[in-house]
Amino acid sequence: MDYVETTPAQGARVHSANDRKVAYATVIGTTIEWYDYFIYAAVAGLVFNQLFFAPAGPVMANLLVFASVGISFLFRPLGAFIAGHYGDKLGRRLMLVLTLVLMGGATALIGLLPTYESIGIAAPIILMILRILQGISAGGEWGGAVLMAVEHAPENKRGRFGSFPQLGIPFGLLLASLVLVIMTKWVSPGDAFVEWGWRVPFLFSIALLVIGHWIRRSIGESPVFEEIKERKSTNAHPIRTLFQHHKMKVLLAILLCAGTTGLGYMTTGGFIQNYTTNPAGPMALERSTVLTLVTISAVVWAFFTWFSACMSDRFGRKKVYLVGAALQIIGGFVVFPLVDTATYAGVAAGLFFLSMGVGFTHGVNAIIYTELFPASIRFSGISISYALGSICGGAFAPMIAAWLISVSGSTTLVTVYLVTLASLAFLAICLLRDRTGIELGADFEDKQNERPFIWSK
Repeated sequence: MDYVETTPAQGARVHSANDRKVAYATVIGTTIEWYDYFIYAAVAGLVFNQLFFAPAGPVMANLLVFASVGISFLFRPLGAFIAGHYGDKLGRRLMLVLTLVLMGGATALIGLLPTYESIGIAAPIILMILRILQGISAGGEWGGAVLMAVEHAPENKRGRFGSFPQLGIPFGLLLASLVLVIMTKWVSPGDAFVEWGWRVPFLFSIALLVIGHWIRRSIGESPVFEEIKERKSTNAHPIRTLFQHHKMKVLLAILLCAGTTGLGYMTTGGFIQNYTTNPAGPMALERSTVLTLVTISAVVWAFFTWFSACMSDRFGRKKVYLVGAALQIIGGFVVFPLVDTATYAGVAAGLFFLSMGVGFTHGVNAIIYTELFPASIRFSGISISYALGSICGGAFAPMIAAWLISVSGSTTLVTVYLVTLASLAFLAICLLRDRTGIELGADFEDKQNERPFIWSK
């Protein structure tokens, strides 16, 4: 570790250099991880209905595509349970490296997978298996990245540091969308993108995997976990402890996540891309232009993620999240009425409001989760809550939206669905106390367990 100080000035320089290294490692690693995850959702919404599910017919093929996006979420809790258990017992860093390798390997194999036309029913089955492996990886990765960032951070910059792994999500979306914009322009016109162009973004993951693995192996273990090891205070059964004594925390954390991921997966799950560009849909806008707008919306998402995290260090987590939750509700109300104008300006405006609300809450989710759970079960607590919240929110949001439109003929019910998710997140944050600045170390577990809810005495 780089925390030994020989002089105040020298010590400050060492600490600062180590902080920056950890911050860069978490944002680069999570960007790569989520690029892998989002490239699937984006490509699936564009071409997988033709390549892997076409025999099911147009409507069912679309539903199966979005189900394949959602099925990985069902396995996120498995990844969260495994990584949480061993992350609390063996360390944060080891789990980060393992999850990155698993995600990158599964993504590259998707890029090499034969289609239904070549190997029949085996193609969608193998595709589902690889998607499940991605889900297991994503379930374990987020918690480790968050703890590495926040547990290394100075107390007055925890929110800012917690935003680094959060930035990996919009950055991953931005990178995935940008690569697809380049590919769709490069191989258009014609059917080249459907034939082979879609594979390139998946195979690109191999290079990203090598870079990310090298960076993550170069950083040290979390100082909080080092304290736990030194005091020999690791929890033998962190998951059992979590569900015996922290069930309400887990429930409220699930609702916080459900609101954010439900709205966010309208783009990261590929739904808006498919809805606005599908030739059989209501508007059939140009694919490359819509992907460009999604790329721009990822920049908006990233900006408000960073902005809200910085504001949380100044004004407290709860106040900032309340603003973000209100913006999410507004975004849920306006996104599809704007998209349904079938104009690029309307799509751009809808994506802006959606990304602003999601980014504002997204920026403080990580630090709220970290300050909510005690040190010895923190990896398990934040990973499992986030994974279960993703199932309740983002997992099947694209499929639910597609189904609601198919049965109603409009996006009105989708709007109701999104506003409901955002409202539940607003309710959850209202029931939690602001725990800004609470001590995170292994010596302060008693304080970490005190008065987490507004009714606590």
